[in-house]
Amino acid sequence: MGLIVSREAFAAFRDTLSPNARVVFTNGCFDLLHVGHMHLLNFARSLGDTLVVGLNSDASVKRYKGPDRPVVRQEERAEILAALAPVDFVIIFDEDDPRETIKAVKPRYHVKGEDYAGRRLIEADEVEAHGGEVVLASLVDNRSTTRLIQGLRSTTDDSGASR
Repeated sequence: MGLIVSREAFAAFRDTLSPNARVVFTNGCFDLLHVGHMHLLNFARSLGDTLVVGLNSDASVKRYKGPDRPVVRQEERAEILAALAPVDFVIIFDEDDPRETIKAVKPRYHVKGEDYAGRRLIEADEVEAHGGEVVLASLVDNRSTTRLIQGLRSTTDDSGASR
């Protein structure tokens, strides 16, 4: 079972690891966990010794996804992620991007979904500054939290009752 820690606590732990430790980092909202998330987490874990998940805080998710998100509160999302086999650590961050968290984690690999292919990630410079590399994971077709929410909304009427 993974631990939910602060950036500072993880940075202190990171400093005790061997310079050859393969720390892997991924980040996201992880709101309404689905099979696509599991694929990403399992792939990320396969790349290294320690998987750290940066989790967008509730405020960060609202700024990124809109006022109706997240569906699940950050404490619950963090607890669910920490309980998953591939995950060693969860760090909740409030910024709009994970660069400050990446500075603390200093990952060898930063994993994002292949939907970022062809774009330079804003955090790539920070990853590379520590000798790391960005790796893209393949996506599971038609799996996203947004699609799940849309599907749920289409199966309820205006009063919230199931059709």
